Order: sequence, then C-alpha cells, then structure tokens
Amino acid sequence: MTTPVTRRRTVTARIDDAVSSAPAPAAYSATVYMNTHRDNFDGYEPHHPLAAATRRDDSALRLVFRASDRIRSHEDAAEATFEVGNDQGADDNGQSWPGNIRSVSVGDVIKITGPDARTVHLSVDSYGFSPVPEPTTLVPLTDPRVTHRD
Repeated sequence: MTTPVTRRRTVTARIDDAVSSAPAPAAYSATVYMNTHRDNFDGYEPHHPLAAATRRDDSALRLVFRASDRIRSHEDAAEATFEVGNDQGADDNGQSWPGNIRSVSVGDVIKITGPDARTVHLSVDSYGFSPVPEPTTLVPLTDPRVTHRD
C-alpha cells in the first residue's frame, strides 16, 4: 500500500529579475522658485512673480534627497534644499547650487514632491517655512537680482 504525499509548491525566480524589479529608494525632489519682486526679502506674497532656478545650461534645477533618518518629511527636504541653496553642500546626487544664481532667501518658494507623490509649496520665512498655495505668477529667470550674486 502506498500513502500519498503532498509536496509543497515551490516558486522559482531568476535573481536578476528580482534585482531589476526592486523599487527605487524613496526620495523627495525639490524645485526652488526665486522671488523676483522688488520687495522679495520681505517675504512671499501670492502676487509676487517667481522664477524657477535653473542650471547653467538653463535646464531645470531639481534637487533630490533620499528618505532617511535626516529626511523624513517635506519640511526636512525643504531644509536640505535651503542648505544646498546656500552653498552648504550638495543633494544626494552630488548636485550643488549654481554659482550664477543668488542664494535661496526669505521670500523664495520651494516646491517639494515626496515619495508618496504629494507636492507641497513652502515659502522660505525668516525662520522656517510656511505652506503656500501653488504659485501662479511664474516668469523667466532673467532678473539680475536673481541671476547675479552680490
């Protein structure tokens, strides 16, 4: 007499398939909008014109920060962006702030998109950041107060 034995099902996968389908690390991306209004250092107001910061070749400057113990929120990513924008380092891809654009300052707006795809806009205040609606008055980056350092 024989006794039936049930074998457990096994699943096989190629290792290289598992590696290539691994998700990208969670990251925050940041774009800085430079306030070009004549009273820009008094803080951001919704009617102020803003110009997106660009690299020397005029392509969009997008900073990237991987989620970590240091970067856990949109505000943490904004703080890291402020540091890069004031020549205090580089983003997680080694990108530093362009030398032909002034430092990130009070009155500027930082757009942060998180790993959850949620986007927030934060104005740079004299201490910290404040949420603001998405800016609607965008202009080209041509203002000499923005494109030249003092």
